Amino acid sequence: MNRVGDDAVIVLKSRDEKLRNGDAQYRYRQDSDFYYLTGFNEPDALLVLITDDQHQSDVLFCREKDPDKMIWDGPMVGTESAVSDYGFERAYYINEVDQRMPGFMQDRERLVFKLGEDESFDSKISQWVKNIEHRKGQKSRAPDEFVSVNPMIHDMRLYKSAAEIRCLKKSAEIAVKAHQRMMQACRPGLFEYDLQAEYLHELTRHQSQPSYLPIIGGGNNGCILHYINNNQPLRDGDLVLIDAGAEFDYYASDITRTFPVNGRFSARQKDLYAVVLQAQKDAIAEVKIGNPWNKPHQIAVKTLSQGLLDLGILSGSLEQVLEEKLYQQYYMHMTGHWLGLDVHDVGDYQVDDLWIELEKDMVLTVEPALYIGEHTEAPAEWRGIGIRIEDDIQVTPKGPQVLSSGLVKEIDDIEHIMNN
Repeated sequence: MNRVGDDAVIVLKSRDEKLRNGDAQYRYRQDSDFYYLTGFNEPDALLVLITDDQHQSDVLFCREKDPDKMIWDGPMVGTESAVSDYGFERAYYINEVDQRMPGFMQDRERLVFKLGEDESFDSKISQWVKNIEHRKGQKSRAPDEFVSVNPMIHDMRLYKSAAEIRCLKKSAEIAVKAHQRMMQACRPGLFEYDLQAEYLHELTRHQSQPSYLPIIGGGNNGCILHYINNNQPLRDGDLVLIDAGAEFDYYASDITRTFPVNGRFSARQKDLYAVVLQAQKDAIAEVKIGNPWNKPHQIAVKTLSQGLLDLGILSGSLEQVLEEKLYQQYYMHMTGHWLGLDVHDVGDYQVDDLWIELEKDMVLTVEPALYIGEHTEAPAEWRGIGIRIEDDIQVTPKGPQVLSSGLVKEIDDIEHIMNN
């Protein structure tokens, strides 16, 4: 409200419920921006924030408690609890919104909302504006400036509070347990979905759920960046790449580990894994206050490129590989992304073509990789190996804080946990 300034009304809408098929709905998941400002996890809700130089006020519109609906679906918050338990100054039933919103908007200079994101809600806004303009016998003024709320909220969400960091740590701890469980269960003859079952078991017993569809790719499937079929056998001698996170109180973790199906790395697998691991360590070391966002990526690319040269997978000089981006056939994505309420969290990476600088309590992933797919130009003996190592990192004045540090990633440690 302070960022928006006086003489404005800010309106955010909850996410709609979605049908999966027939009359079965998807599990409800609130809009991240709405949840960030409210902590309110029901559909059919509207947040209204009113700013002026005398008093800032907040209002929630929500569903009326329906005894029949609660028999089928469970408790509902209702207006009284919205005030007493959630701290809203006022709360009204959502079926009153058309009657009350023009009054909240009247004589305000600016209307701030998710402009252009929801056609039906844009239409609703237009109706409220017309209602103000057509009021007879009143000198009423409708807002004449429409502003998108996204840049302000998304900039705020870049900087995590202590409470948010606690949620992110908890989310990472749950995901670490799930990855450990998969490592210990893995053996030749299982299917990728067998490991997915172990993962889901661990999340469920910690009152968590996946923060995204897990990637569990054995052998060459580990070279498919967004592989989610997870239905193929795990073969002796292959690696399995697992990219799987947890969500705790809406906050996401995002962790990737790669390990041998049979519990022992081959010599070639060790060599390639060591390159990716060193690239990750080098990149994490650059997650420092004041460094540009892309500095960890630049360092990772340099380490990966040198490793590809040392192993004979690429030829030429390091300068040539970097200048001509020859590494991109084996490493084609950035080395990380923002992390928070969304697994690929909101926030700019560049402003006016300049990379933003890392600041205290930003949280990001660091995930270098090498994908030596079956159809690449690499020597045949390297093909079918995909390796990615990913951790969740908090930017602090003391340097990078690895929130997912509880999960092993050294070769000896992985082999130990898989064989003991």
